[in-house]
Amino acid sequence: MIIGYNTNGLSNHRADDGLELLANTGFKSVAITIDHGWLSPRDPNAPVQIQKFKHFLQEHRLSNVIETGARFLLDPTAKHSPTLLNADPNQVKKRIDFLKYCIDVAVELESDCVSLWSGIKPPDISFNQAIERLVTNLRPVLEYAEQRKIDIGFEPEPGMLIDNTGRFERLIHLLDSPRLKMTLDIGHLFCLSEIPIANYIEKWASLLVNIHIEDMRSGVHEHLMFGEGQIYFPPVIESLRDAGYKRGVHIELSRHSHNAAETVKQSFEFLDPIIKDALAEA
Repeated sequence: MIIGYNTNGLSNHRADDGLELLANTGFKSVAITIDHGWLSPRDPNAPVQIQKFKHFLQEHRLSNVIETGARFLLDPTAKHSPTLLNADPNQVKKRIDFLKYCIDVAVELESDCVSLWSGIKPPDISFNQAIERLVTNLRPVLEYAEQRKIDIGFEPEPGMLIDNTGRFERLIHLLDSPRLKMTLDIGHLFCLSEIPIANYIEKWASLLVNIHIEDMRSGVHEHLMFGEGQIYFPPVIESLRDAGYKRGVHIELSRHSHNAAETVKQSFEFLDPIIKDALAEA
C-alpha cells in the first residue's frame, strides 16, 4: 500500500509543476485525471506530454492510475457530460472514445487501472432501463480494456446510477469481464452509511485496484480535508493492509486546488504516518 494524490486537486497547476510538487512532497503514486492541461485528448501536444509523464514517473519511481472524472472536458456546457447513460448514440460514442483514449494512455504509462463511473440516471427512464443502457455501453470499453490488458476500476459514486457497492454488485453480475474491478472511495462508503468500512474492504478485497481517500460526514457528499469530517482512519488503513492491498491510496480533494500546495503537504503529513504505522505492525 502506497500513498498517492489525485491530480484533480491540482487544476491550477501546470502539469509539470504539479507532478514535481507531489514527488518532492514524498508521494509514491499519482492518480492522473485526464484534464485540461493534463494529457487532454483535445491537446495536439498530448503525445509529447505523455512521453514526458512516462519519463517523470519512471525517474521518480511513481505508480499511477488514470482517472476520467474531469469537469467540462468533453462538453464545455455540462460538467461531466456526456456519460455512458446518454440517450444520443453520438454522445455515448464521444465518452467511449474518450475512455478508450484513457486506456491507451494507461498502457503507455503502465498504469494500475483506468478509473471510471456510471453517470447520473436520466430522469426519463427507469432504473432497470438505465442499468441496461450502462451495460450495453460499458461492454465495448471492457472489450477494449481486455485487448489492451488494462483493468477498469469502476467507482460507485453518490448521486450516480451506481452509487453504492450493492448496485456495483448487481452490475458485475450483468457483465462477464475479467477486467472489471473496483475503485473504492473511503469517504463514499461513510457518506452512504456503508459501515463498518472494514467489512466492505474485506468483501471487495479481490477486486480492489484503486483507493480514493478523504474525510467526509455521514450523509453529505463533500470531500473534506482530514480532520474536518467524521472518519477515524487508522482502522481503515489497517483493513486495507489486512486485505493485502498493495496499490495506491489516493487522496482526492478536487475542490482544494485553490490551496493545493498547502493541501498536498497537510494531507501527506496526516496520512503517511498512518500508513507507515499500519505496515510496520504487519
